[in-house]
Amino acid sequence: MLAAMPPSPSIRPLGSAPPLRDRGDACPGALRLHAAADGLLARVRVPAGDLTVCQATALADAAEQLGDGFLSLTSRGNVELRGLPDGCAGRLAGLLGDAGLLPSARHERIRNILASPLAGLDRHTPADVRWWARRLDALLCASESATALSGRFLFVLDDGRGDVAALGGDVSLVAERGGTGEGTDGGGGTALLRVGDDPAALRIAGPDAPRAALAAAEAFLAAAEASGTGAWRVRELPAEHALTARHVAEALRATGITATHVPDGARTFTATTGATTAYADPSPAAGPTPTSPDSNPAAEPAPPYADSSAPGVVEGADGRHTLSVLAPLGRLSAAQWRLLTATAARHGSGELRLTPWRGVVLPGLPAAEAAGRLAALSAAGLITDPSSPWHRLGACTGRPGCAKSRTDVRADLAQAVAAGAPVPGGSPAPVPGAPVYWSGCERRCGHPHGTWVDVLATADGYQVSVVRPDASPATQETRPQ
Repeated sequence: MLAAMPPSPSIRPLGSAPPLRDRGDACPGALRLHAAADGLLARVRVPAGDLTVCQATALADAAEQLGDGFLSLTSRGNVELRGLPDGCAGRLAGLLGDAGLLPSARHERIRNILASPLAGLDRHTPADVRWWARRLDALLCASESATALSGRFLFVLDDGRGDVAALGGDVSLVAERGGTGEGTDGGGGTALLRVGDDPAALRIAGPDAPRAALAAAEAFLAAAEASGTGAWRVRELPAEHALTARHVAEALRATGITATHVPDGARTFTATTGATTAYADPSPAAGPTPTSPDSNPAAEPAPPYADSSAPGVVEGADGRHTLSVLAPLGRLSAAQWRLLTATAARHGSGELRLTPWRGVVLPGLPAAEAAGRLAALSAAGLITDPSSPWHRLGACTGRPGCAKSRTDVRADLAQAVAAGAPVPGGSPAPVPGAPVYWSGCERRCGHPHGTWVDVLATADGYQVSVVRPDASPATQETRPQ
């Protein structure tokens, strides 16, 4: 039965006061380990979810040699290692460092860069934003001021299809039609930049996008210091110190980056499928208003982009195919992980991409091999079919890994799936197509963004509600898992 749920400390209602932070965030990293109920936990940042075979192998080695033999994928495309013993920090750092997963010890927790997983891969692909991600990561690791960012501050890079633009970025970039390319200068094209929930955006040249994103983050740090609130994220700034597109435009001018104000750019960032559409500022100060596809590439009709969250085979424009799989509840055994790594090395392009849907993308397979390799991954227990009952299902860690959880959430969910009712009191979900997320306490760690079905463990059992982005509770602030 659906029950109305009151706003929780983890989902902040509209109009409520932002929190006052009197300390730095305690978000775990690869070097700052967290003491969980099942041992130490390490969170390894993987900017844009990009892993080489060597790096993926190092993570499997760490899970087997130091952890509990499993790897957990997070809603930001990162990897968690659990069950680590006391005294393992040095050895873990050595394994990760040798694989190139720790380019800067001082910056490792702030390398939170989420990018469209299928960028450059599907048949009707828009811009490949991976260049942005690599350049932004290098700029972050070279920035002294960036070390002051919270481990929860998030950069989002959307390739124009709208798959990650609405996932709660503090600084978000959406590529407009024309692309960023793969050249050393970004290849051209334009991008829209947005900070937090400001409805306005800034149009900038594609090659300037990484520098602009860093400048926006530095503008946030200045606003946070002026506010005296110790804010960790853009949405936590009080109204009198709110960071807006116009404030960021001033910061960009100081760095020589030209930006055009787009007052209704928020419409670009709320799409979940299909291409984005840019809107020009009609005011004279903003420059000419695009009136045709030639002057505004984003105004062209949207091609049918692949659904980034759906598992299966994705056909590429170059005749190569991509495999997309999901891990049940984001948890993979080292054996499953090694199978993915071996598939990437022997049959693919030698890379793996982690997704915010707790999945893995393997690019570059010959068309003749794609179906067979997908079947092998399915046989290993990975989700390869969109019709799987595990598709769009998620859960927090629950017991025994988390002492704050009221129950073993994952075991309860597994029983519910076996019974054909992943939503207590009824199935399918109350909102068709919406993700369903089970939580062991009110923090709801790792919950989805947008509209989702909230299954919360209480002292009296599970209660179900629907969380929508346009209704209270609206602003979702939990620790990403």
